[in-house]
Amino acid sequence: MTLWGGRFGSEPDRVLWEYTVTDDDRRLLPDDIRGSMAHVSMLGDVGLVPLDDVGRLIEGLVTILAEAEDSSFVFLDTDEDVHSAVERRLIEVVGDVGRTLHTGRSRNDQVALDVRLYMRRMATERQRQLTEFAHTLTGLAEQHAETIVPSYTHLQQAQAVPLGHHLLAYAWMALRDRSRFEDLAGRLGVSPLGAGAGGGSSLPIEPGNTARALGFDVVFANSMDAVGSRDLVAEHIWCATQAMVHLSRLSEELVLWSSSEFGWVRFGDDFTTGSSALPQKKNPDIAELARGRTAGAIGALTSILTLQKGLPLTYNRDLQEDKSYLFAADDLLGGTLAALTAMLGSAEFDPPPASPWVTALDLAEALVERGVPFREAHHAVGRLVALLVADERALDTATSADLAAADPRFEESDLGRIDVQDSVRRRVSQGGGSVESVHRQTEALRRLL
Repeated sequence: MTLWGGRFGSEPDRVLWEYTVTDDDRRLLPDDIRGSMAHVSMLGDVGLVPLDDVGRLIEGLVTILAEAEDSSFVFLDTDEDVHSAVERRLIEVVGDVGRTLHTGRSRNDQVALDVRLYMRRMATERQRQLTEFAHTLTGLAEQHAETIVPSYTHLQQAQAVPLGHHLLAYAWMALRDRSRFEDLAGRLGVSPLGAGAGGGSSLPIEPGNTARALGFDVVFANSMDAVGSRDLVAEHIWCATQAMVHLSRLSEELVLWSSSEFGWVRFGDDFTTGSSALPQKKNPDIAELARGRTAGAIGALTSILTLQKGLPLTYNRDLQEDKSYLFAADDLLGGTLAALTAMLGSAEFDPPPASPWVTALDLAEALVERGVPFREAHHAVGRLVALLVADERALDTATSADLAAADPRFEESDLGRIDVQDSVRRRVSQGGGSVESVHRQTEALRRLL
């Protein structure tokens, strides 16, 4: 069934149908039905459809919504899209009165509405998942507030920090990702229904009625903008993609940490895979796939931005493609959050001790506390490092004579700075990598989450 065949003398050619028709929008079925219910009620309120007919239409739409919810709704090969499928099914259920369903609207404002309703649902679900993910990280951080590991810059050991501090960095990222979806929800609160094909309607429709019925805050201000813009779709995809990038960064670390070279973490057998050839292997496939699938989200973001860049107002068929990009990015985030949250729930962390070299900055700060300019202190420790490396010795083998050879302003007590646990205990800066900071962060996150 098409909604536009009246002026045509023949049916669509198979080539046209196969190229232009897609079933991507079928997941919008519940949104399309709910939007239609609000629209029909408004048509009755303004007198465009008799109230008896409105009752029959609503009853039919309720029946179809039940079919959608229990997955018994049947799409036909002849349905051009979800909108025509709903109208076709409604006519089957209530008869010819179903032909009044499309009064006062266009597929242009109808699909804009459906997509916004869908994004509102998905934005709420992603916020829930990100909250759960951040809770999981926060719980792990609490368990490992006193487990000391090296932090890294340039993938070289840098400073000693609690493992909990490292994990909480990703919890804060997840919190920001959640806030982006929350912020998007405000802009999604504008109803486009009533914009029609792009110029509105001569019929006495009341867009405010449908907006209120569907839980929107306000009605569009410009009908052309309402049906011709897809920046909100791009924004949803961007929110999903940025979250995926954060998950990809964590996934990369989980892959590294679970390797025999790092040996920081083990995951449950039920969240890892093996090798078809190598019996000893235990692979973190969830993390690897999360890292890999981020490429798909980035591709969807690039596609939706490129799709919009040359379109004249208002609606163009190019915009049909927006849904495939939206669904792809959103599905990737939803699936990845579920999988990584579960995988992290099975994690057992037991990292090896950090290298004594991670206390080098502590030695420099010992000199700074005596009034030595930092650059001079940095060079003094650099000389000590060079001396020890030349002798193939580690920092914790340094003696008072080594300190004196590097810089006479060192004192013997400074040797106590070459202690990884002490390095963390001495950390006092706000938000820094100390045990106390981990506890403060977890308390703050619990409140915010």
